[in-house]
Amino acid sequence: MNTTFRRAVGAAVVAALGVPVLAACGGSDDSASGSKTVTLVSHDSFAASDAVLKEFTQATGYKVKVLKSGDAGTAVNQAVLSKNHPQGDVFFGVDNTLLSRALDNDLFTPYEAKGLDRVPKGLQADAAEHRVTPIDFGDICVNYDRAYFADHKLSPPASFDDLIKPEYKNLLVTENAATSSPGLAFQLGTIAKYGDAGWQDYWKKLKANGVEVVDGWEQAYNDRFSGSAAGKKAKGDKPLVVSYASSPPAEVLGAKPLPKEGPTGVATGTCFRQTEFAGLLKGAKNTKGGQALIDFLLGKKFQEDMPLQMFVNPANQDAALPEEFTRFGARITDPATLAPEKIAKNRDQWVKAWSSIVLK
Repeated sequence: MNTTFRRAVGAAVVAALGVPVLAACGGSDDSASGSKTVTLVSHDSFAASDAVLKEFTQATGYKVKVLKSGDAGTAVNQAVLSKNHPQGDVFFGVDNTLLSRALDNDLFTPYEAKGLDRVPKGLQADAAEHRVTPIDFGDICVNYDRAYFADHKLSPPASFDDLIKPEYKNLLVTENAATSSPGLAFQLGTIAKYGDAGWQDYWKKLKANGVEVVDGWEQAYNDRFSGSAAGKKAKGDKPLVVSYASSPPAEVLGAKPLPKEGPTGVATGTCFRQTEFAGLLKGAKNTKGGQALIDFLLGKKFQEDMPLQMFVNPANQDAALPEEFTRFGARITDPATLAPEKIAKNRDQWVKAWSSIVLK
């Protein structure tokens, strides 16, 4: 919500809108004994306001250092490769599409976070062992450029079925399922919709209908999509893009007064739910600081800051949502889902089959 925001909309949208993105905050070498620095390893889309992180430092004495490691898939892979010598204390940003890879590689030390009782059970994918803590969720959905469809007197698509209709030929850009968390989530949404027997045929039809595939979310949303502020500047010509149900608020952030309607909308019948987790890295040098940080990530201050920083939904059900987020984002009541164990069992072969259909 990875990614999920990655995931959630992520750092590229935030940067395009001029909102500060945290690169690192804090001080001393986290390898030192008794360090007062806690290191958070994450994907590039992690963002938090300086004031909120300063509040964590004031409350705990720990400064936060953030190490960004590419998109969610790259960050998880790097954490696996460095697991015997972890880069930090806490990892944030592994989502339900990649969770099994992290758990199978024994990346995390179990820790039951404070405030977990305020998180819906449906988000707690590892409730029995507490190796990871759910922090946010989001829905990967097709977004559309309202102006394009109004100008062409065409109704925007509402479902997966619509995307393969002739009137939407050559209009959609999506991310590569092999390299992008949103791209993988979109593929999983089609598998949930059409099942093991039907999803490959669906992608053959989508390919025949002119779907464009790019490497990652930033290229899709900020370069190719005609509805985003960045996409307009880049002269993007695709009025449909795989992004998030929470992407539309990013397009009105900072507008005064707020418009009655944002420039982009969401095809609510094309959504797949992503949950992002944080975990205490096994071998962390600052275990106590890492535990304190996970508690803070799940606390109301961070959870209420997160929607307009990373454009994802808070996992803590006590967190209040800002007006821009609720007014312009789409609330998805029945997203597509797949059991994490099914994703774990089939993900690699699904991606391989997808690549052979779409990329050949």
